[in-house]
Amino acid sequence: MSSFKVALNFEDGVTRFIDCKAGEKVLDAAFRARINLPVDCSDGVCGTCKCRAESGRYDLGDDYIEDALSEDEKAGGLVLTCQMVPQSDCVIAVPTSSTACKTEQSRFVATVAKVEPHNDAAVVLELDVDATAPVFLPGQYVNIDVPGSGQHRSYSFSSAPGETKISFLIKKIPGGVMSHWLEAARPGDKLDLHGPLGSFYLRDAQRPLLFLAGGTGLAPFLSMLKVLARTAPQQKVHLIYGVTRDLDLVQVEAIEAYTAKLPNFSFATVVAHEDSTHPRKGWVTQHIPADALNDGDVDVYLCGPPPMVDAVRKYFDDEGMQPNSFHYEKFTPNVVARAA
Repeated sequence: MSSFKVALNFEDGVTRFIDCKAGEKVLDAAFRARINLPVDCSDGVCGTCKCRAESGRYDLGDDYIEDALSEDEKAGGLVLTCQMVPQSDCVIAVPTSSTACKTEQSRFVATVAKVEPHNDAAVVLELDVDATAPVFLPGQYVNIDVPGSGQHRSYSFSSAPGETKISFLIKKIPGGVMSHWLEAARPGDKLDLHGPLGSFYLRDAQRPLLFLAGGTGLAPFLSMLKVLARTAPQQKVHLIYGVTRDLDLVQVEAIEAYTAKLPNFSFATVVAHEDSTHPRKGWVTQHIPADALNDGDVDVYLCGPPPMVDAVRKYFDDEGMQPNSFHYEKFTPNVVARAA
């Protein structure tokens, strides 16, 4: 019997994946996984189990009343988990915390496979994972415990879900806790990871996509591009990758490879430093082509440091531009502030 994987994304950023058997309702599958989604009647009457389906195909049936789920709500993607039967893999936003549903983020152990420096700007950390490693949505992150420090750091996956290795693009920070540990890290070293987490992830590609990456904020887009290359959507995908210095441009060859793998993909790199000899200088907002905005009928994804995120938001306001959807994620070297 076939089954579908359903991602439950809670409002505190925790994501849990459940297997939903063919013909099984999401609420029943969640209870089977010991996740107590909000519920009262279980009969499509009260609306207590209302959530938002963000991707996937499903059937809501006819066994609910309009007071519980109106036609407008249904058209807006709201669902009743006590009635929803998935017909594909799905992502569901649950409007409550994971703790309220008596669940928590997954924990797993990974083994260092490779530590690859990129100039003085970044490190690619590649880890081997076993069968217990959780799946994740492209764009999400995990917390990694830094051995011997009692601290953790948050990093977005640069690898795609379903691969035997997971990878991260990590900014080099002089004196940084993780940067220091990575200097001595060797293949075979063990790391404890917690996640996946975050509401910054790729939704179904139903219109042109504009990706804006700042520095090592490129990582989640590498994961997204790998997933898009598997499905080959017909929509245009444009990535603008901005950095401070020429040496901060890393993994450009990996991006370039997607021009052959992914139909309608294009990208541009931008360097901010005034002494750079790069052909495109300045800020990302100075190099957004008008056709990439598609008169607002575009889904924008942005990951970068807080000043970049604030600058892009101001740019859209100043231009009077309201994208169809705007998903963003801010990060600083030691703290990740997530929003979407």
